[in-house]
Amino acid sequence: MLEVRGLSVNYGAIAAVDRIDLQVGAHEVVSLLGPNGAGKTSTLRAISALTKYGGSIRFDGAEVSKVGIEGCALRGLIHVPEGRRVFPTLTTHENILLGTTAAKGRTPVVAVDEVYDLFPALVPLKERAGWALSGGQQQMVAIGRALVAAPRLLLLDEPSLGLAPIVAKAVFGALRQIRDRTPILLVEQNTVQALRICDRAAAIVGGRIALSGTSAEMSDRSVLLDSYLGQGMAHQEIEAAVESQRAEAGNGH
Repeated sequence: MLEVRGLSVNYGAIAAVDRIDLQVGAHEVVSLLGPNGAGKTSTLRAISALTKYGGSIRFDGAEVSKVGIEGCALRGLIHVPEGRRVFPTLTTHENILLGTTAAKGRTPVVAVDEVYDLFPALVPLKERAGWALSGGQQQMVAIGRALVAAPRLLLLDEPSLGLAPIVAKAVFGALRQIRDRTPILLVEQNTVQALRICDRAAAIVGGRIALSGTSAEMSDRSVLLDSYLGQGMAHQEIEAAVESQRAEAGNGH
């Protein structure tokens, strides 16, 4: 579904993403973990053709830079950016309905009415203007809008950022319900929640992939991930720490 090879994103002399490889299969959920400034958002923006990049990004066989932003959306590459970006003067229901304009005849992942089953907290808020919604409510609307767009690949950028724990739990609960209906590339700092929902994960630090593996493999390293990603540790240092951990395990420590 998605194949990224040698991806680089530069802002002037600053290398935000440095030659990373990444794949998402047709039935996979893949998490991209890392601290602030690691290059996660820049990776998603490149995948959506929102920023220029080096290397290759192919969605369903087509290079995204040639397809363009609108073309990517119409092909089913649906991006929920950090910050939600709900239309402030439209109601909750109108915001959700807007997602159907990108569906282009594809069968929605969920119908509009099903969004309210996934997010019951939105039911009494159907006529409330976007500007009057809380951050958590806006995140639910943004995800619901993306789902009715019939994504063939859903990109989620920090869905739990700034949310109260109970709201973040509700958001991830909804994602678990739809994870078998659409492939997802999830950018997230909440390592525990991300690893519970994904099939595979990669940790990105300093614009490069430092660790990758199945969710089970990465969960075994969750303490290491939380510690070193929180410190913004360089990928070489993480690799050295992992090798040290393996050596200690081999010595029976």
